[in-house]
Amino acid sequence: MTTQTRRFGGFGIDQLRQQLEDRIAGHLVQSPEQADLLTLAMRAGALGAGKRMRPLLLMLVARDLGCDSKALVDVACAVEMVHAASLILDDMPCMDNAMLRRGEPTIHVRFGEDVAILAAIGLLSRAFGILAAAEEIPAAIRARLVAKLSETVGDQGLAKGQFLDLHGERRTAAEIAVTNELKTGVLLGVAVDMAAIIAESDDCVAESLRAFALAAGQAFQIRDDFQDGPGNDSAHTGKDTGKDLGKPTFVNTLGHEEARRRLERHLVDAERHLHAALGGAGHTRRFVAGLFARSQDGAAFAPGAAAHLHASGASVSLARH
Repeated sequence: MTTQTRRFGGFGIDQLRQQLEDRIAGHLVQSPEQADLLTLAMRAGALGAGKRMRPLLLMLVARDLGCDSKALVDVACAVEMVHAASLILDDMPCMDNAMLRRGEPTIHVRFGEDVAILAAIGLLSRAFGILAAAEEIPAAIRARLVAKLSETVGDQGLAKGQFLDLHGERRTAAEIAVTNELKTGVLLGVAVDMAAIIAESDDCVAESLRAFALAAGQAFQIRDDFQDGPGNDSAHTGKDTGKDLGKPTFVNTLGHEEARRRLERHLVDAERHLHAALGGAGHTRRFVAGLFARSQDGAAFAPGAAAHLHASGASVSLARH
C-alpha cells in the first residue's frame, strides 16, 4: 500500500485522479469517424495536464460526508468539463490572449479560434448532458445539480467574473474581491455545493462548505496573482506570466505585503469553515493543505496559514495535485 493510499484512508489521490480522467476520456470517446478537430480539441482541453482540483475536491468532500454513490465520478467529470471550457475561453485572443496553458500551447493556438470556441461549447453541453443522464441519482437531486451548475456558468458566475476582469479598470478592494469570487471561488463553490447536494447534507453543513470554498477561492486567486508577477516564468507556472500587468489585482492595488496578509487570513478562514462542515474528517483537509503547500514561491504562500492548517490536523503534503 502506498503512502498516498494510507494517507487518504484506502484510496489514493492518484487513483481518484486516474478514475476521473479515464471517465472523462470515456465521455469524450472518439471513433475513426469522429477523429475531427472538434473532438480532438475537446479532449485536449479536458484531458490536458492539470491538478483536477475541483473534481477531486467534490469527490473528497462527498466521501467525507458519507456519500459513496457510483455517480460521484460523473458529477465530478461535469465540473471538470465546465472548468476546461472556461479555460479555453479565458485564453482566447479576445480575452486574455494566452499562448500557454498547463505547459502546452493553448487550444486556440493548436486548433484555431473557431474550433476552440466550438470545443468550449461542446464541453459545456456535454457536462450538462452527463448530469442529466446520471440514472444512479434521484431525479430531484439531478435537477438540483443541473440548476447549481447552470448558476455557476451564467451571468452571475463565470461569465460575469470574466466580464469584470476584462472591463474593470480602477476598482476598490471590495470590487476586486467580488471579481475574484466570480472568477475562482464559484467553481470551488459549485464543487462543494454539488457534493453537499448529492450527499443530501443539511443546510448548516452546506453553508460552511460554501464559506470554505469562497475563502479558498480568494486565496487561490491571490496566489495566482503572485505567480503572474515578475520573477516567475512559464516553465514554473505552466502558463503565460505577466498577463495581470496593469490589472486591478490585490497585489497590484494593495502591494505585496497586504496581499500576503490577505492570503493568510483567507487560508485560516478556509480551514475554520472546513472544520465546521466536516469536523475531524481529514481527507478533504489534507488535500487542501497539500494544494497550498505546492508553491515554491515564498511570496505566493503564507507560512503562518500553513502552520495553522498543520496544527489543526491537516498534514501538509508536497505531492503534486
